[in-house]
Amino acid sequence: MSSPDPMRVFDRHLVRLRRDRAAGTVAQVAPVLEEAAERLLDRLDDITRRFTRALDLGGRGVVPPRLRARGIPFVVSMDLSARMAAGAGGLPVAGDEEALPFAPESFDLVVANLALHWVNDLPGALVQIRRVLRPDGLFLASLPGFGTLQELREALAGAESALRGGLSPRVSPFPELRDLAGLLQRAGFALPVADGETLPLRYRTPLGLLRDLRAAGEANAVLARDGRIPPRALLPMALAGLPQEPEGIPASFRLLMMTGWAPHESQSRPARPGSANARLADALGVEERSAGERAGG
Repeated sequence: MSSPDPMRVFDRHLVRLRRDRAAGTVAQVAPVLEEAAERLLDRLDDITRRFTRALDLGGRGVVPPRLRARGIPFVVSMDLSARMAAGAGGLPVAGDEEALPFAPESFDLVVANLALHWVNDLPGALVQIRRVLRPDGLFLASLPGFGTLQELREALAGAESALRGGLSPRVSPFPELRDLAGLLQRAGFALPVADGETLPLRYRTPLGLLRDLRAAGEANAVLARDGRIPPRALLPMALAGLPQEPEGIPASFRLLMMTGWAPHESQSRPARPGSANARLADALGVEERSAGERAGG
């Protein structure tokens, strides 16, 4: 199956159906979701600004209790799946991240924990998020980054190449860290920051990894996926090709995090070129020379 629209990478209808189904199983992967949420929300503990109205985008039940524990009284939980939203812990809303159903400046905090990697138009979704933030409101997001599930990707590719002589996308594409700060800036966020961490995940069996992906609603929803029934030997061959280590089967998880603020006049801004009132040479205690001038010349 392929899409004539280059902006459409994912089958959003299929994503919603899988999240509907995962609403009853997502508790199985709560430790991973909670660890990602803790690392993301740690940033709130270093901020003196108080927040009162928060939007939880696709957090699958782990974000609202952590926001309330930090003194935020009003939390809306929005998800593409109405079933997932109903069990997320905040005021439930079913909606699309690419067309948020909220008025401008509705929230002073938006948190998207492992929620935006199935969005076709990530730049557009970021613009929507900035629009619903009040001035000086904060946006926090985590996404799986490039290199996540690399072992599974390579094992599936090797098995399919051997059996069919070709490849089809069976693991979702993930963004790279170097792109995220620029995306935030282009969406109009102030003080954009992007950084990455590694979540160490290991499984006793290969099937344990696949069960967790299904339980979280993270099965393949790429539009260009091969719609044919896969060869019977594909999955056993791929799982047998996963690396086996004494501690278990590794599943790489690169966690990327984004921080951005809705612009406000109180925020610091870079100085205009030429506006400095002191020389760098004086501050460093060195002699100033013109470009190309040699020392001692």
